[in-house]
Order: sequence, then structure tokens, then C-alpha cells
Amino acid sequence: MKHSLLRRTLLATASAVVMIGALLPAAQAQNKVVLRVSTPAVPDDWHAKMWTVFKDNLVKSAPGEFDVQINLNASLFKQGTEPAAMARGNLELSSISAFDIAKLVPEFSIFTAGYVIRDPEHQQKVFNGPIGAELFKTVAEKMDVTPLSTVYLGTRQVNLREARNVRTPADLKGVKLRMPGTKEWLFLGEALGATATPLAFGEVYLGLKTGTIDGQDNPLPSVRAAKFYEVTKQIVLTSHLVDGIFIAISNKAWGAMTPAQKQKVTAAAQAASSYNNENRIKEESQLVDFFKQQGLQVTTPDVDAFRKSVQATYQNSDYAKVWPKGLLERVNQTK
Repeated sequence: MKHSLLRRTLLATASAVVMIGALLPAAQAQNKVVLRVSTPAVPDDWHAKMWTVFKDNLVKSAPGEFDVQINLNASLFKQGTEPAAMARGNLELSSISAFDIAKLVPEFSIFTAGYVIRDPEHQQKVFNGPIGAELFKTVAEKMDVTPLSTVYLGTRQVNLREARNVRTPADLKGVKLRMPGTKEWLFLGEALGATATPLAFGEVYLGLKTGTIDGQDNPLPSVRAAKFYEVTKQIVLTSHLVDGIFIAISNKAWGAMTPAQKQKVTAAAQAASSYNNENRIKEESQLVDFFKQQGLQVTTPDVDAFRKSVQATYQNSDYAKVWPKGLLERVNQTK
């Protein structure tokens, strides 16, 4: 009888151990912090690949703590709807543009203006310094999302159908320069000295081929990807807009984390940005030679003359009225 009781007890204990063992992974999975990522980026783009770097970084620094779910191609949320989804707590992470932020934080529109950010290095110094800290605090308060790091998207250059001697904005007079169709983009095109012409991106190649437009502006990787080099003869390195997006997290997700978790997530976001930035800068530097090999002239104008002219145009416009006093000077002085 004693042996039978002992045997039943041992069997029951073993069964309990097996059940607990089976339940542990499920319990551990439930305890993980879920971080859903939504991005319109396509798989081959650097700012899609950077999310894998973000995920891998957290796997190493915080094993078992996070469940990072990456959704590319705008498959989770449509492009432009991510900030609202994060504010509502329906999404944890995304990358948001200066244009997205400026809708709710008007002073941020300074970073949608031409010649405010000089180059990728200047971009990082501005946003990783006191200016970035102040503005990101305002973003967190007004948008319910917290920016974690700054991602370099590329520097926009002017790409012309026919070669011409371009030194200053006056040399672009009369040039029908395709720009995206919003008033902010069209204003930038006019500020460059050209006749800004709205046209959908998908129509630009044919527009250049037929002469409907005389030129277009985009970062060099986009010029190659869209094969605009086949229907143009010159690239003018105006470097008029150093574009960026910001890895941001919803305040709801951010507020639920421990200080140690926040530190790890921030480090992962910065590692992701660095990966993107290094690869994108390297790609851009190689493309000048590529375009020369395709027979295009690649010229550099008097960028200081462009900067002074374009900044003056903005400062005399309604756009600058919402910029905090002295902010443009502080950005210009950041070295």
C-alpha cells in the first residue's frame, strides 16, 4: 500500500513538473514586451534593413525581454497614419518624417526648409544635441510619441534634362523643375530659382523624356532606382535638402518600460540608425562615379550662394513665422 501511494505521489509530481515545463515558454512569451513596427519601406531599402538591426540588437542586449514584430511595405498601417496609430496606443514603433511632425509641432517645419541641415554629419549633431533634445521633448508632449534616433534618408540634388551652367539660383530661372505636389515642396522649388511644377513620381520619367519638365530633384539613390539618368544629361549637386526620418516609439509603450529597458531600446534604435546612415552615405558617394559612367555631367554650384538665397526666401515667408526666434541661427551655428 505504501509503495503504491509513493508511486502515485511520484507520478503526480512528475506530471506536474512536465505541465509546468510546458507552460513556462508560453508564460515567458506572454511576459515579453511586444514591439510592433510599421514602415512603408521595401525590403531592399536601408531603412527597412535597419529594423532587423534594431531587433537583433535587442535580442543580444535583452534576451527574452522583447518580441519585435517587423511589418514592411505599409502592411500594418498606411504611410502617414503611423503617428496617429502610435498616439492611440495601437502601434509601438515607426519612423516618422519632419513633414509628419510639423503638422502637430509647427516649429519642426524648419527642418522641411531648404539648406537648414548642411550634411548628414550636421544632421546628427543638431538632433543629438540640445536643439534635438528640446524639440523631441515638445514632440513627446504634443504627439504622444518619443523620438529615439535620427535616420538619414538622403540629400536631394537637381537632375536636369539638358546640361546648363548652374552656379546660383538665378541660373535655374525658367527651368520647369518637378516637385512633389504639396505647397511646401513647391515653395522649395521656387526658392531654388526654378519654376516648380507638380507631377506624380510615377510620371517623372516620361515627363523628362518628352520635355514636359526640364528637371527633377531627388536623392541620388532614387535617381538610379527610377533610371532618370537615362533621360537626363546633368546632375547639379545643390544638396538643397538633407532629408531625415526619426525612429519613434509610442508614449504608452515607452511609459510602461523600466529605465533599463528604455536604455536598451534607445541603444537599439541608435544602432539601427547608424547602420542605415553609414550604408546610405557610402552608397551616395559611389553613385557620382556611376552617373559619370552613364555619360552625365556632375557639377557642383556655389552652394553658399544657394544657401543664402534660399534661407532668405524662407525667412521672408509665412513659413518662418512659426519658427522659434533664434532657432535658425542656432542650427546654422551647430558645428
